[in-house]
Amino acid sequence: MNQLETRDLVYFLAVAEELHFGRAARQLGIAQPPLSRAIARLERRMGVTLFDRTTRQVALTPGGTVFMDRSRKVLTALDRAVTDAQEAGRQGRLVVAVRPGVGPGVLAELFSSYGQVAGASPTEVVFTYDEAKAVENGTADIALLCRSSVLQDLESLDLALERPVALLPATHPLATRNEVSTEELAELDAYTSRIPTEPHDSIVDRVAMGRLVVVVGESVRDRLGRSVVAVPVKDFPDTMLTLAWAPARRHPALDGFLSVARNGNWNTRGE
Repeated sequence: MNQLETRDLVYFLAVAEELHFGRAARQLGIAQPPLSRAIARLERRMGVTLFDRTTRQVALTPGGTVFMDRSRKVLTALDRAVTDAQEAGRQGRLVVAVRPGVGPGVLAELFSSYGQVAGASPTEVVFTYDEAKAVENGTADIALLCRSSVLQDLESLDLALERPVALLPATHPLATRNEVSTEELAELDAYTSRIPTEPHDSIVDRVAMGRLVVVVGESVRDRLGRSVVAVPVKDFPDTMLTLAWAPARRHPALDGFLSVARNGNWNTRGE
């Protein structure tokens, strides 16, 4: 049993929940044959048949049903152990998760104001493309994100509206306009309606080369350089910058941080 790995439990639970090896393999992002071999190897190690397999269906055996319940508890306990260790390792630091390029001016001002509070905890930033998940799994204590993100069981505080701007090469005909429409942007070959999951500098470089046109928040203006222009988009909805945190796992400094956030007047234009 000391040879069992976390991966064995994850593979087993995927099949137990789907009761279909093909669907479970797709969920895990692997091919079906390796998954089937992994389950067969697990059964040999345990000396227990976990699934009854026929050409038509897959069903849990009594032993498989018990193992499914225990496996879930083991993985939950392991996740909790990792979260507890992460929180202990931060040694009092307040960790904020944020997507690269989102509200840098707001976050800088918020950190500056909070740092002037007596007894303020040291702050740290974690850059991620899934800010809500970073809070949920304990990697961060609070996140700065766009209101459009899925918050699930998190509590939230709206900070500021951020006007949308289109990033265009400085030489583009639309770059001299006071504003553009989404219809005009949609006609451009380089336009994408989704912000790429890549570093801000990479996005700016691709725009400068004429390979990308994308709508982002206006707080990125002061980080563009001379080759890229930010033009307001007149019919694109404003973005609400929001702080989100898990109510069940509150950092001791969180109340003070949120108090500063509630009382501030946050600038989203990087001015």
